[in-house]
Amino acid sequence: MFEINRRRLLDRFLRYVRIATTADPNSGTYPSSEGQRELGKLLAAELAAMAAEDVVQDEHALVYASVPSTVGDAEVPVVALVAHVDTSPDAPGENVCPSVIENYPGGDIELANGEMIRVDACPALRDLVGATLITTDGTTLLGGDDKAGVAIIMELVQTLIENPQLKHGPVKVVMTCDEEIGHGTDKIDLQKLAADVAYTLDSGGAGIVDVETFSADAATVRFLGDNIHPSIAKDRMINAVRGAADFIAALPRETDTPETTDGRQGFIHANSISGGVGEATVELILRSFDAADLETYAESLRQIAASVESQWPGLKVEVNTRRQYRNLGEGLAKLPESITLAEQAFENLGRPCTKAIVRGGTDGSVLTEKGLPTPNLSSGQHNIHSVREFACLDEMVAATEHLVELLSLWSNQRA
Repeated sequence: MFEINRRRLLDRFLRYVRIATTADPNSGTYPSSEGQRELGKLLAAELAAMAAEDVVQDEHALVYASVPSTVGDAEVPVVALVAHVDTSPDAPGENVCPSVIENYPGGDIELANGEMIRVDACPALRDLVGATLITTDGTTLLGGDDKAGVAIIMELVQTLIENPQLKHGPVKVVMTCDEEIGHGTDKIDLQKLAADVAYTLDSGGAGIVDVETFSADAATVRFLGDNIHPSIAKDRMINAVRGAADFIAALPRETDTPETTDGRQGFIHANSISGGVGEATVELILRSFDAADLETYAESLRQIAASVESQWPGLKVEVNTRRQYRNLGEGLAKLPESITLAEQAFENLGRPCTKAIVRGGTDGSVLTEKGLPTPNLSSGQHNIHSVREFACLDEMVAATEHLVELLSLWSNQRA
């Protein structure tokens, strides 16, 4: 009988989160930060030391590896496991100082700098009494999104290699870069991967199978004015900043925003503004579970832009939208076993599971759209993109055990 090595899994996670891998949306390189390449190099070395096969860190810093089948049947489906090494730029990611809480007693958690993880703001804590939690010192994010997923996959590989009696077909591993800024799948070679199904380990908590994500577009709105010294500006200056301010003020406020929606409701989110009198730019993201809504949102932006132009003679406003990803559920319908076997694995382990929707996107959203069905599974991460982020070791162990059972079920299928 095999057992997941909790201590080794924890040590992996602590080692990985200490490497700064914040994605940089303003970078012109891939990966966008050198720390991602550094962590990938470490992962490749560890995989090679485990005697995983086909280990490589490619020119894009993506890490690939494989574990050969133990059932000796060429028709068994190839299962890929995917996690991303980058962390969000929404909170500081340098000098992460993880803190381990053994046997969490319950209640609010005070971090080293005085920040609090409050139960009323994170009800999941009520179910984690007695568990081992990993927090930050309150000055940075933790990086559980998605280094918890990275650590789970790495521990799984070593568990499979150390326990050749475990049944599984061919397993492929992919560690991606820049998922947090929408480029996680840009450099994946699907022909090289040659998988029949994949799973991302990038969801929160435990016992969750994410079966839908938002559909997503982005919009860039440019305001082109005319700058001149304010002392001689009368009847000559055209202030792009004022136009941008009016544009943002005209966006929905009581509905269709992240602050006012939940569940299956979509939104328009203005997430950055930059520039000056001569030119200003507003960046937005458009999100909905129904892709048709994205064009409705885009048309609303165009109408607001036209109205702002009419109010500021001489101001030019350009609205450009671009496709990002589409609802995971649309592609998963082509391979329902990708979901039903994940559910069956939980049932076999005697554990509850929930099919969930994600108010966001994953690498799996794009991989599924490209033809590789890729549901998203729990990895024990909580309060992501925040200095109050934490991870649960017990849930990470459970996720690793679930993968072992899931791979066993796939070994009974035929490609």
